[in-house]
Amino acid sequence: MKNYNLLVVILLAVFVTSCNDEKEDLFSINENALKAQYFQKDQLSLEILNPKSEKIDSVVYNMDDIRIGSSKGTAKFSFALKDQKLGYHSIKASTYFDGEIEQDSTRIEVVSDIEPKLISYSIINTYPHDTSAYTQGLEFYRDTLYEGTGNGAGNSTGIRGVSSLRKTDYKTGKVYKKIEFPENIFGEGITILNNKVYQLTYQNNEAYVYNADTFVKEKTFPYFKTMEGWGLTTDGKNLYMNDGSERIHIIDPATFKQLDYVNVYSSTTKIPSINEMEWIDGKIYSNIYGKDAVVIINPSNGSVEAIINLSDLKNKITKLPDTDVLNGIAYNPKTKTLFVTGKNWDKMFEIKINK
Repeated sequence: MKNYNLLVVILLAVFVTSCNDEKEDLFSINENALKAQYFQKDQLSLEILNPKSEKIDSVVYNMDDIRIGSSKGTAKFSFALKDQKLGYHSIKASTYFDGEIEQDSTRIEVVSDIEPKLISYSIINTYPHDTSAYTQGLEFYRDTLYEGTGNGAGNSTGIRGVSSLRKTDYKTGKVYKKIEFPENIFGEGITILNNKVYQLTYQNNEAYVYNADTFVKEKTFPYFKTMEGWGLTTDGKNLYMNDGSERIHIIDPATFKQLDYVNVYSSTTKIPSINEMEWIDGKIYSNIYGKDAVVIINPSNGSVEAIINLSDLKNKITKLPDTDVLNGIAYNPKTKTLFVTGKNWDKMFEIKINK
């Protein structure tokens, strides 16, 4: 019994000591003074709560682990958000006092102040489309329509297709050049730069580079991090890749390393599932997976500037067992028209934007 009582005393002593050793937080960021969302035109005002009136030497503020400034004592700190990306940002305050330092953190969200316009369109032509093509990427190059497909299972039959890269006659739907991938490779978005076709894979974590004329594979690039590959486009210099989230990665085509990124926001809401993309006159036109619309994105900051509602197209296709979602945007610079289709659709539509 004596040994048991001694053990209890020791454990209690350790518990009390450990509790006394825990320091009470003296300073914290005043989150009541923060807004739920900010615009890039706003100023961020930060201040430290100091309930015990400790003497503060200075406070250093970091955003996303980059120092943005400091304040003396309990003075407020103001920071312009005009150069910050849309999306969430971590804020860290390091308070210096009496030879010590204490840190606190929070986060803010920067959103777009642009209300997207709704843009109408007119159908110029309707063409046949291969119903076995689970369309992932679509692009014109030297008057030829290139298409990348995945091995999706469509809607109801559960029969998987075959991932491929193909050249097609868009007027007839005939495929006149094609390479197919093994079953374990799920092809995704494509784009063409310097006579090379770049094609993503869904979950294989690598991209392929082909000669645009011969379809001979020239390179395989691993992704710069583990992620899914969805849509791909180019501004004529760099590649723009998305991963199923709201983020568009700007990629060096020579190394496939990330150079920068933007987050896509429609007003105060982030837009996930950015999918097939096309670069048109300095803007990114993108499908949203599962939605019957195309959004027009400012690539410099990720703001959605306009929306094209394409829901009526579903009424103009044949509903087959494996007919799936709208996906596929190609711009013909000669006619200045868009070509849009969907996964396993039997039709492709040439449309003109009504300005």
